[in-house]
Amino acid sequence: MTTPHVFRAGAPANLATLRSLRELPGRWMGKGFNLISRPDKHDEQPFFLQLSATQETIEFAPIGAPVPNRGSAQDDIFFRGVHYTQQIADAATGGALHFETGMWLDVPATTAPAAPETVTRLATIPHGDALLAQGKPLAVPGGPRIDPVDSTPITTSTGKPVTDDKYLAPFKNTALPVGIPAEAVLNPNVLLTDAIKGQKITETVVLPLSTTDAIGGTAGGIQNIPFVVANANATSMTAVFWIEKVEDPVLGHFLQLQYTQTIILRFLGIDWPHINVATLIKQ
Repeated sequence: MTTPHVFRAGAPANLATLRSLRELPGRWMGKGFNLISRPDKHDEQPFFLQLSATQETIEFAPIGAPVPNRGSAQDDIFFRGVHYTQQIADAATGGALHFETGMWLDVPATTAPAAPETVTRLATIPHGDALLAQGKPLAVPGGPRIDPVDSTPITTSTGKPVTDDKYLAPFKNTALPVGIPAEAVLNPNVLLTDAIKGQKITETVVLPLSTTDAIGGTAGGIQNIPFVVANANATSMTAVFWIEKVEDPVLGHFLQLQYTQTIILRFLGIDWPHINVATLIKQ
């Protein structure tokens, strides 16, 4: 007698089982800012500083069934999660700037390795990059604490800020997109703090991510095709996403998603921060 196959059936999602990710499913839309120093061999220049005001959409949907990870040192664990598509365009021209697909997973606490509950993000982009990042979620009363982020390029060999004005001048002289304040070039997170001034945020779920900070072992990393490695190697990523519950006297209650993300691009012996920030509203 043939043993029948056992299949995992999909079912209507119980969003509560997503825990810290439970508010993500749905469509989020908003605007932000993109700062990237990219190689410019084409124009015989060391690099080009691109500054863009952005418009963005992220769509999240629950994964249809629990995902089993089979254990040998401990019993099996099951992931819940969401898959997503992110699209970013230039706010002035409508031209595409970024397209990304991936998943967020809620990983339960484990004994082998000894680790608390974490969230994991898996992402791919069509430049030929794939990343795996991890962090420990938390919920806090009130609004988020958004620290400054620094766009200053760093000399790879010394770990110290670049001092050559050849590389710093574009950060002072590049024309700003409409609506982007001058201080956002050195600290793009100012756009996030400006966006929530005067808002009443009653609760924030914090989702930190890193490709380098280990929790219970290795954290993940970035894999790139050889062309990317040779020309603008993406070496690490850090990010924080904030899911915010907002009370507004006119709009009532709504959900807001803010994030800041820094990817380090390495070329010319320099580590260049590529920074994206955005404030999105759940539709």
